[in-house]
Amino acid sequence: MEKAIVLVVGILSTALVQSSSTTTSIIVGLVAGGLPVRIAVPMIMGSNIGTSITNGIVSLRFVGKKEEFKQAFAASTVLDLFNLLAMLIFFPLEILFHPLERLSTASADLFLGDSDLSMDQFDLVGAMTRPLRNLIRSATGFLPEPFNGIVQILIGIALVFLTVQLMGKLLKLLMVGRAKDILQTALGRGPITGILAGIFVTILVQSSSATTSLMIPLAGSGVLGLNVIYPFTLGANIGTTVTSLLAATSVTGERALPALEIAKVHLFFNLLGVLVIFGIPFLRLLSVIGTERLATAASENKLIAFVYLIGVFFVIPLLLLGLSLLF
Repeated sequence: MEKAIVLVVGILSTALVQSSSTTTSIIVGLVAGGLPVRIAVPMIMGSNIGTSITNGIVSLRFVGKKEEFKQAFAASTVLDLFNLLAMLIFFPLEILFHPLERLSTASADLFLGDSDLSMDQFDLVGAMTRPLRNLIRSATGFLPEPFNGIVQILIGIALVFLTVQLMGKLLKLLMVGRAKDILQTALGRGPITGILAGIFVTILVQSSSATTSLMIPLAGSGVLGLNVIYPFTLGANIGTTVTSLLAATSVTGERALPALEIAKVHLFFNLLGVLVIFGIPFLRLLSVIGTERLATAASENKLIAFVYLIGVFFVIPLLLLGLSLLF
């Protein structure tokens, strides 16, 4: 029950901020602060689901045109159904056998080794943020504990939100034209190329929400079909894990290993999800068929689209959270 609550919290928090990059970076910070990796794993899964709401919101711009809305809504929900299916497969397995945690622990140990190597040598983010971090600590130093720490956390979260928002605006100005050129030339060459293009573009913009949202207008206008968009969004799912890996490089000391472990859980969850679901024809088609039927129903009755978005990302998670607190 505890892990189900954490999963729901991951969905809600990411749906509210509309950025899995923000949520996973915060999760890495929580693990670095002492949260057990095993507890944080379901939150990572939930963040994958919650981030898809941005695509659905973008697709609503086509709501006045039936056929265009059908294509746009299908493109926006294919990642939803994929992530839900991945959660249904891996969440029970993780509760019973902890494969993601074990795999991430083994690979993190291999990366760090038994030598004197530590994450201090890979502290890329820390080197850039240390002056601001020290300034915040100095400014809040007059407050008694634990209030100084609480204020620092609130300032840190606010800065994360502000940074993601500003970065998104800047990257749209700098990258949107280039990203569209990449899409036009690369996506029609097969699913593997589409996945690789999704990874590459998302690493550039550091946001799967921004990357996949670029696809919705192209889908609505009929430029790209669902068979092309599907693998690209899966690549975006993998590419967004770079953010949490970068966040883990800023953690030093004894909590460096757990921080790297949870970042790798994010990577392995998305990577194995693509290998298992997209690699098995039945599972691959399940997401497509479900998406097409949902998009057809939503184009016939626009209320279904609104009910779906509000229900999947807010109502159902809140109900589950409420029931868990009651019982």
